[in-house]
Amino acid sequence: MNWVNTYVDNYYDWLREKTYIQKGESTDWFLINTPFVGAFNDTIEIYAQKNGSQLILSDNGETMSNLELQGLHIQGSKKRRNILDTILLNYGIRTNNEELTIESNLDNFSQAKHNFLSAIIEINDLYVLSKHNVASIFKEDVRTYLESKDIIFTPDFISKGTTGLEFNFDFQIAKKQSEIVIKSFNTVNKSNLPTFLFAWDDIKPVREKTTKKEVKAIAIINDVDKEIKTEFLDALKAKNADYILWSERETERNIELVA
Repeated sequence: MNWVNTYVDNYYDWLREKTYIQKGESTDWFLINTPFVGAFNDTIEIYAQKNGSQLILSDNGETMSNLELQGLHIQGSKKRRNILDTILLNYGIRTNNEELTIESNLDNFSQAKHNFLSAIIEINDLYVLSKHNVASIFKEDVRTYLESKDIIFTPDFISKGTTGLEFNFDFQIAKKQSEIVIKSFNTVNKSNLPTFLFAWDDIKPVREKTTKKEVKAIAIINDVDKEIKTEFLDALKAKNADYILWSERETERNIELVA
């Protein structure tokens, strides 16, 4: 036996030593406490039930609940939902009211438990979407918002301005008498806001000459759990650009801006 076999065996021994099983009171479910680390540096727990020759494993809804507590909301974002659905499909996991379950023949207990733990670990890793790449995720949230209002729009709209430069806007809405360019801001600062205002100001005369329509601008700003400085909102007003704070997107005034 070489050193690799020795350490692999030691790893299996460690797994067995750190796995604890408890019988639920007044229930036929067993709690399996694993050594794998969960979302809050606690250990991942799964629940097992035998029904004849069938096995059911459940997370009791804890995985999805932990994501919500970390600020990652799966519902309302197609991108997040697609990532989650892919993980569930890969491991044969089902969801029922946010509870994750897997059903298998009892003889396949080891594989089912391995798949279930692997899925939970991958889903736990989705929390990075609440810290990284949130700008693109917020853009997806804005897209879903527009779709929910049955608004026809062009995503990733590109237009050339008077300077000859091309500018990209997240969305463009073409109305009968006007045209709206939209930029989503997960974070607004002294760098990206002036860039947006300059881009809109540069394309405005070109688009208005071409389309014979008034060209308007809307900044949709994520203000959830963050305070937006009034100087940024004042800058938008000074340039006659509209804005929608995400927390106020369902107000009548803001819906009228885009609908």
